[in-house]
Amino acid sequence: MQSSLKGKVVLVTGGGRGLGHAIATAFAEIGALGTVADLPSPARLSPPPGMMALDCDVTSEASVAACVAATLERFGRLDVVIANAGLVPGWRTTENLDFDEWDRVMAVNARGVAITLAKAAPALAATQGAVVVMASINAYAAHGQQMLYTASKHAVLGIVRSAARDLGAQGVRVNALAPGPIATEALLERVRHRAAAGGTQADVALQELARGNALNRLATEAEVAKAALFLASDAASGITGVLLPVDAGLR
Repeated sequence: MQSSLKGKVVLVTGGGRGLGHAIATAFAEIGALGTVADLPSPARLSPPPGMMALDCDVTSEASVAACVAATLERFGRLDVVIANAGLVPGWRTTENLDFDEWDRVMAVNARGVAITLAKAAPALAATQGAVVVMASINAYAAHGQQMLYTASKHAVLGIVRSAARDLGAQGVRVNALAPGPIATEALLERVRHRAAAGGTQADVALQELARGNALNRLATEAEVAKAALFLASDAASGITGVLLPVDAGLR
């Protein structure tokens, strides 16, 4: 797996921190090059060795096209796209949905993935490359007070399956990852916020999440990154249109 990705060029959207940065780091560690694209932010981490950082707004066709073009100008090719950029909205009951928030989240989580695929498709066809999209267990399941996030990730799964059909004839594979609860900073922030609002204390909430899994623990950022490497590599050459859970046996 590692040898097939050495020297490959990867573009990671939402790669400035969290899962995106962990995935970019995993690619860099096995000798891949490429671009870590994200919105400007004080919380944004430095790109791993061999990667360059670019500002990118996945809701903008022009911004994504410019990011793809800059990657091609710098590295001469594009082999892998990790469409990771996404938003996790707050929990809301059905009667309290905020439709301005709905439009913002859909613009990133669904439209942003579609734009990324559309703008990267010609370059990927030239290399018969691979796409790994960050979905969620909410792409096939639903939870109360998460209608918006669930709808956006259900949409992502449809985009992936359709793109796999469209781009397969050009030798491009398109798959998705479905992480369960992962102890990223984003999850920890949400757990702390709910605790501060009178909910379950953060450490207890994390333990409860872990007890719901077959492995009796949370899957890690590193394990999600390894799954991304697998789907992007020649080891998965016969796999496309698939949603791969990385959830420590949550289902």
